[in-house]
Amino acid sequence: MDVDSDTLPASPVPWITYEIQRRVRWRDDDVIVSVPAKSGTNWTMNIVHQLRTGGDADFSDIYHVVPWLEFVPGPGVGIDELVGRIDAMPEGPRRVFKTHSAPPVLPYVEPGAGPRLKYVVVLRNPEEVIASLKPFLEKHRDEWFELWGMPAAPPWPDLQTYYETGAVPMGLTAIPFGFLASWWPLRHHDNVLLLHFADMKRDVEGSVRKIAAFLELEPSPEQWPVILERCSFEWMKANQRKFELTEVGQVPVMESGGIVRRGSVGQARAEGMSEAMASDLERRGRAVLHDEAALRWLYAGGE
Repeated sequence: MDVDSDTLPASPVPWITYEIQRRVRWRDDDVIVSVPAKSGTNWTMNIVHQLRTGGDADFSDIYHVVPWLEFVPGPGVGIDELVGRIDAMPEGPRRVFKTHSAPPVLPYVEPGAGPRLKYVVVLRNPEEVIASLKPFLEKHRDEWFELWGMPAAPPWPDLQTYYETGAVPMGLTAIPFGFLASWWPLRHHDNVLLLHFADMKRDVEGSVRKIAAFLELEPSPEQWPVILERCSFEWMKANQRKFELTEVGQVPVMESGGIVRRGSVGQARAEGMSEAMASDLERRGRAVLHDEAALRWLYAGGE
């Protein structure tokens, strides 16, 4: 199913536009990291970047080397300019992009139907996503909202208040479920690697090596320890400013500490997710994701 520009969904915020990725001229070997917010996006971006470079610590902002396909850096920056920047990227090393979109909003190219693209897709338990979104939204800088003429995100006093007055009315509860509903039927395609955040946390090295094999990248024995060290939480936390959109916006987007969090597995209840909230979230999710096997996988991971 294709989606034309006239039927793209409305963007929830003015610095996101879905039109850019509709117009990019894809190249053979492009990699698209397709992950919903707070599900391991920056970690996965960094893993792919470290693998393609053999271990790189010199970038100042990950978004310089792994462009975010939907991102508009400020008012007055047009789509033509943003598409032009992407199309003008040098030929090597292979390009890697971030998106928070899934098909059909994100163009999916079947194997053999066009340029050879690879899609690395990561999902996370939706309870953990909701719990993680609260501090993430609160860490957006006031200057960023002011730039766009928007009120700053309120500091919600607790997760229940955020859930009722933020997540539900903003439509955030449906996102992980809808994302998987789009990718689940494509999970066995040769150019799609579907991973679960919990599985990645349980076996970091195995997951990095799985991504390398999927991308047909073969780092040298000398490069592997460097790559794994720079894919670790400890390295990313020590270098967290590299992952906080410090340079690609017209003003810095995030307060320090807003992106790189430990991403604990199974801690949503400890972070304030009540049984009633969890039940309501699942009910809303079932209205979007109808496959029981997919739903079980979304909550728990596993092969």
